[in-house]
Amino acid sequence: MSQQQQRLNYAQQAPELFKKYVEFSMALKKGTLGAALHDLVTLRASQLNGCAFCVDMHVKEATLHGERALRLHHMAVWHESPLFSPRERAALAWVELLTKLPPQGVHETDFQAVREHFSEPELAELSFAIVGINGWNRLAIGFAAVPGSQDKAFGLDKAGLA
Repeated sequence: MSQQQQRLNYAQQAPELFKKYVEFSMALKKGTLGAALHDLVTLRASQLNGCAFCVDMHVKEATLHGERALRLHHMAVWHESPLFSPRERAALAWVELLTKLPPQGVHETDFQAVREHFSEPELAELSFAIVGINGWNRLAIGFAAVPGSQDKAFGLDKAGLA
Protein backbone atom coordinates (compact mmCIF):
# COMPACT_ATOMS: atom_id res chain seq x y z
CA MET A 1 0.00 0.00 0.00
CA SER A 2 1.40 3.39 -0.96
CA GLN A 3 1.81 6.19 1.56
CA GLN A 4 -0.83 8.86 0.99
CA GLN A 5 0.48 12.43 0.71
CA GLN A 6 -1.25 15.76 1.06
CA ARG A 7 -1.36 17.62 -2.27
CA LEU A 8 -0.48 21.03 -0.91
CA ASN A 9 0.20 22.45 2.53
CA TYR A 10 -2.41 25.22 2.48
CA ALA A 11 -1.37 26.43 5.94
CA GLN A 12 2.14 27.19 4.67
CA GLN A 13 0.95 28.67 1.38
CA ALA A 14 -1.53 31.09 2.95
CA PRO A 15 -0.33 31.43 6.57
CA GLU A 16 -2.25 34.61 7.48
CA LEU A 17 -5.56 33.23 6.17
CA PHE A 18 -4.91 29.91 7.89
CA LYS A 19 -4.16 31.70 11.17
CA LYS A 20 -7.40 33.72 10.95
CA TYR A 21 -9.44 30.61 10.14
CA VAL A 22 -7.92 28.77 13.11
CA GLU A 23 -8.80 31.77 15.31
CA PHE A 24 -12.38 31.61 14.02
CA SER A 25 -12.53 27.88 14.77
CA MET A 26 -11.08 28.34 18.26
CA ALA A 27 -13.66 31.06 18.99
CA LEU A 28 -16.41 28.61 17.99
CA LYS A 29 -15.08 26.01 20.42
CA LYS A 30 -15.28 28.59 23.23
CA GLY A 31 -18.92 29.39 22.42
CA THR A 32 -22.05 28.55 24.34
CA LEU A 33 -22.96 25.34 22.47
CA GLY A 34 -20.63 23.20 24.56
CA ALA A 35 -18.03 20.68 23.46
CA ALA A 36 -20.43 17.73 23.19
CA LEU A 37 -22.81 19.42 20.75
CA HIS A 38 -19.95 21.05 18.83
CA ASP A 39 -18.37 17.60 18.41
CA LEU A 40 -21.60 16.15 17.02
CA VAL A 41 -21.98 19.06 14.60
CA THR A 42 -18.43 18.82 13.24
CA LEU A 43 -18.55 15.05 12.97
CA ARG A 44 -21.88 14.96 11.14
CA ALA A 45 -20.93 17.66 8.62
CA SER A 46 -17.64 15.86 7.98
CA GLN A 47 -19.51 12.59 7.38
CA LEU A 48 -21.89 14.28 4.95
CA ASN A 49 -19.00 15.84 3.05
CA GLY A 50 -17.00 12.60 2.98
CA CYS A 51 -13.98 14.17 4.66
CA ALA A 52 -11.89 11.29 6.02
CA PHE A 53 -9.35 13.62 7.69
CA CYS A 54 -12.06 15.52 9.57
CA VAL A 55 -14.15 12.45 10.50
CA ASP A 56 -10.98 10.91 11.95
CA MET A 57 -10.15 14.12 13.83
CA HIS A 58 -13.64 14.73 15.23
CA VAL A 59 -14.15 11.15 16.41
CA LYS A 60 -10.89 11.48 18.33
CA GLU A 61 -11.81 14.90 19.72
CA ALA A 62 -15.22 13.66 20.83
CA THR A 63 -13.61 10.65 22.49
CA LEU A 64 -11.23 12.93 24.37
CA HIS A 65 -14.23 15.03 25.46
CA GLY A 66 -15.88 11.92 26.93
CA GLU A 67 -18.38 11.08 24.17
CA ARG A 68 -19.62 7.49 24.27
CA ALA A 69 -18.41 5.24 21.47
CA LEU A 70 -21.92 3.97 20.74
CA ARG A 71 -23.21 7.49 20.06
CA LEU A 72 -20.30 8.08 17.69
CA HIS A 73 -21.20 4.88 15.85
CA HIS A 74 -24.84 6.03 15.68
CA MET A 75 -24.02 9.40 14.09
CA ALA A 76 -24.46 7.97 10.59
CA VAL A 77 -27.96 6.77 11.54
CA TRP A 78 -28.99 9.49 13.96
CA HIS A 79 -32.44 9.80 12.34
CA GLU A 80 -33.30 6.30 13.58
CA SER A 81 -31.21 6.27 16.75
CA PRO A 82 -32.76 6.81 20.20
CA LEU A 83 -29.40 8.02 21.60
CA PHE A 84 -29.77 11.73 20.80
CA SER A 85 -31.77 14.38 22.66
CA PRO A 86 -34.37 16.54 20.90
CA ARG A 87 -31.92 19.48 20.97
CA GLU A 88 -29.16 17.36 19.45
CA ARG A 89 -31.55 16.04 16.80
CA ALA A 90 -32.58 19.60 15.90
CA ALA A 91 -28.91 20.60 15.60
CA LEU A 92 -28.12 17.57 13.43
CA ALA A 93 -31.06 18.32 11.15
CA TRP A 94 -29.80 21.91 10.82
CA VAL A 95 -26.30 20.58 10.02
CA GLU A 96 -27.75 18.50 7.21
CA LEU A 97 -29.76 21.40 5.80
CA LEU A 98 -26.92 23.93 5.82
CA THR A 99 -24.36 21.40 4.59
CA LYS A 100 -26.46 20.08 1.70
CA LEU A 101 -28.33 23.35 0.99
CA PRO A 102 -31.46 22.22 -0.82
CA PRO A 103 -32.05 23.93 -4.21
CA GLN A 104 -35.28 25.48 -2.91
CA GLY A 105 -33.53 26.86 0.18
CA VAL A 106 -34.39 26.23 3.81
CA HIS A 107 -38.13 26.04 4.44
CA GLU A 108 -39.67 28.06 7.24
CA THR A 109 -40.86 24.83 8.92
CA ASP A 110 -37.25 23.59 9.09
CA PHE A 111 -36.13 26.91 10.54
CA GLN A 112 -38.90 26.86 13.13
CA ALA A 113 -38.06 23.25 14.07
CA VAL A 114 -34.49 24.16 15.00
CA ARG A 115 -35.59 27.47 16.49
CA GLU A 116 -37.68 25.58 19.08
CA HIS A 117 -34.46 24.29 20.65
CA PHE A 118 -32.06 27.22 20.23
CA SER A 119 -32.19 30.90 21.11
CA GLU A 120 -31.36 33.35 18.34
CA PRO A 121 -27.74 33.78 19.51
CA GLU A 122 -27.34 30.00 19.87
CA LEU A 123 -28.76 29.40 16.40
CA ALA A 124 -26.39 31.96 14.92
CA GLU A 125 -23.48 30.27 16.73
CA LEU A 126 -24.61 26.82 15.57
CA SER A 127 -24.81 28.09 12.00
CA PHE A 128 -21.31 29.59 12.20
CA ALA A 129 -20.03 26.24 13.52
CA ILE A 130 -21.56 24.53 10.48
CA VAL A 131 -20.03 27.11 8.14
CA GLY A 132 -16.67 26.63 9.83
CA ILE A 133 -16.52 22.86 9.55
CA ASN A 134 -17.77 22.89 5.97
CA GLY A 135 -14.84 25.15 5.07
CA TRP A 136 -12.33 22.87 6.80
CA ASN A 137 -13.87 19.87 5.02
CA ARG A 138 -13.41 21.51 1.65
CA LEU A 139 -9.78 22.37 2.37
CA ALA A 140 -8.99 18.88 3.65
CA ILE A 141 -10.72 17.14 0.74
CA GLY A 142 -9.35 19.49 -1.91
CA PHE A 143 -5.78 19.13 -0.74
CA ALA A 144 -6.07 15.43 0.25
CA ALA A 145 -5.25 15.84 3.95
CA VAL A 146 -4.12 12.51 5.36
CA PRO A 147 -6.28 11.14 8.21
CA GLY A 148 -4.33 10.91 11.44
CA SER A 149 -1.34 12.85 10.09
CA GLN A 150 -1.80 15.70 12.57
CA ASP A 151 -2.76 13.63 15.62
CA LYS A 152 0.37 14.38 17.62
CA ALA A 153 0.29 18.11 16.77
CA PHE A 154 -3.36 18.39 17.88
CA GLY A 155 -3.03 16.06 20.89
CA LEU A 156 -5.39 13.54 19.30
CA ASP A 157 -2.96 10.67 19.86
CA LYS A 158 -4.19 10.76 23.49
CA ALA A 159 -7.56 9.38 22.30
CA GLY A 160 -5.94 5.95 21.87
CA LEU A 161 -7.63 5.41 18.50
CA ALA A 162 -4.62 4.91 16.22
